[in-house]
Amino acid sequence: MAQQKFVQQLDAVIEYERTPVPPEKWKGWGSFIGMYAGEHTAGTEFVIGPLFVAHGIGARDLILGLLVGNLLAVLSWAFLCAPIATRARLTLYYFLEKICGSRLTAIYNLVNGIMFCFLAGAMIAVSATAVGIPFNLAMPSLNDWLPNSPGWIIAVLCVGAITAIVAAFGYDYVSRVANIAAPWMILVFIAGAVAVLPDLGVKSVSDFWSVAKARIWTGRPIAGQSQFSFWHIMFFAWFCNMAMHIGMADLSILRYAKKWYHGFSSAAGMYVGHFVAWIAAGILYALFLMESNYSTEFAPGPIAYRAAGIAGVICVIIAGWTTANPTIYRAGLALQGIRPKWKRWKVTLLVGGITTLAACFPALVMKLLNFVALYGLLLMPMGAVIMMDFYILPRLGMRSNFAETFDKPFNYAAAVSWGLCLAFCLYLNLQHHIEVFFLGLPGWFVAALLYVFFSKIMQYPRILKLI
Repeated sequence: MAQQKFVQQLDAVIEYERTPVPPEKWKGWGSFIGMYAGEHTAGTEFVIGPLFVAHGIGARDLILGLLVGNLLAVLSWAFLCAPIATRARLTLYYFLEKICGSRLTAIYNLVNGIMFCFLAGAMIAVSATAVGIPFNLAMPSLNDWLPNSPGWIIAVLCVGAITAIVAAFGYDYVSRVANIAAPWMILVFIAGAVAVLPDLGVKSVSDFWSVAKARIWTGRPIAGQSQFSFWHIMFFAWFCNMAMHIGMADLSILRYAKKWYHGFSSAAGMYVGHFVAWIAAGILYALFLMESNYSTEFAPGPIAYRAAGIAGVICVIIAGWTTANPTIYRAGLALQGIRPKWKRWKVTLLVGGITTLAACFPALVMKLLNFVALYGLLLMPMGAVIMMDFYILPRLGMRSNFAETFDKPFNYAAAVSWGLCLAFCLYLNLQHHIEVFFLGLPGWFVAALLYVFFSKIMQYPRILKLI
């Protein structure tokens, strides 16, 4: 009986996968501020902040890079993604189906869903480092790629199961969890960092900047790590969520917003999570390095426990969870787009299972910076396609929504633009040694120009027939 009631509850969840969100379901600032703050004050912050320290960023370059990069990210959400989301009110996947056709959208959804699974898996692994503390689990190190014990696998399975069940209940539950968790998580981040400052040598406010330059963000990378500059930090802060804003994945989230300017609510995530939390996590890691004689162990749970005790452990668990929840939700929508008749909650639980298996491998955490940059780069060209299709093609006398208008299952203009853009980025990387963090900007313009050019070639004879 309980199982039947549970299934009935899940069946009753309606997420408007193939229809616009009706006005009575639109949400105000509060839903998005809490969600963005919760999602971006999360498990990734316990990894990214320390990795900046490992890459030897200087204190001045870190602060300036984060200020500028996060501002560009907020503007991308507010002026690129949110206006389209609040006019169309469709999921990214149904929107793409109208433009690209069902077959190309299925390929995109598969790539997108897989990347979301890996990202959510990294966050489940971060939470597991905290779950394992009471059981004295051996923690992974920077060089670990495979699970190092059965206990580690059990911890990951427990965290993954809870995360997938919450995501299966839909956006309302995801938003509710984020709103409950976000306010106190950032307080734990700040309190932990402030608590360890005296151990780093900060005895007064005036000491902070000199200690920051000498002992935290020293400008000297750990052996084996590349040197980061202002430009690395700025472009990483801007593009680490490139798939969400420029890539348009957050059409699925912001379609619930009452107004387009609710896209500015992303500032809660950028300046609370990607500024304060990254700085706080870097401070905690600097102390860990100093006390461990520069150990290669890399486990956010024990680092937070050293600074904030039980509160730090709970913070790491919840932080990983609040990132994994909306990411699994998005992955479920992506894969459901391939088979629209499948129940969304069943697809979400399946995605949760795949994500949990991926989380067993610590390599997802250790290579997080490169993975996040690559993930945004792979999906970015379709964001350029949507922008050109929505705004530019009608102004040039062409039709938007090519696949729907001309009843085609595959839009070759979009497919060729996607492929050539990624080939161009690969060329820059291999031949000119341009790092993955910097490829998104030139890649976007290449994808946009190619899509307009090939759309002109494809649509011209069809439009003449219609006339």
